[in-house]
Amino acid sequence: MLTLRSSSPFDLFDRLEQQLSQQLHSAERVPAAEVHETAEAYELVLELPGVDKAAIAVKATERTLLINAERCSQRQQPASPEAGSEAEPAASNPAPAPLLSEFRYGTWSRSFRFPQPIDRDQLQAVYRDGLLTITAPKAQKLSTVTVQVEG
Repeated sequence: MLTLRSSSPFDLFDRLEQQLSQQLHSAERVPAAEVHETAEAYELVLELPGVDKAAIAVKATERTLLINAERCSQRQQPASPEAGSEAEPAASNPAPAPLLSEFRYGTWSRSFRFPQPIDRDQLQAVYRDGLLTITAPKAQKLSTVTVQVEG
């Protein structure tokens, strides 16, 4: 039996919009980054708006930087009691659910591998105005090794 299906030219657009919307909502987002190189160091700048400084971790190996960060919603963070008022349990005064939320919450992770080794002891990380700036000086190879030839 043959089934005929009538469709309008706009059905294809509707299906495409649904697929894109599903992919955008399910895709893992990572923070946007810029990487600059000078003769002495690499500088990374990552966008981490709304992330608490304590929720950022920077780890380094010889040639790699790994940055982890977590952004929690205001509803997940413990509320601090105001001065002069008694603390109420969080369950008795829950925050209202948003009608619409396009914020991304959760854990992000980015790693960067450099062509030259970095000096892990001289790393600097500054978080200000939603931007994490990491300066990773290049390692200076000043040591030489002399090997005694036997035989």
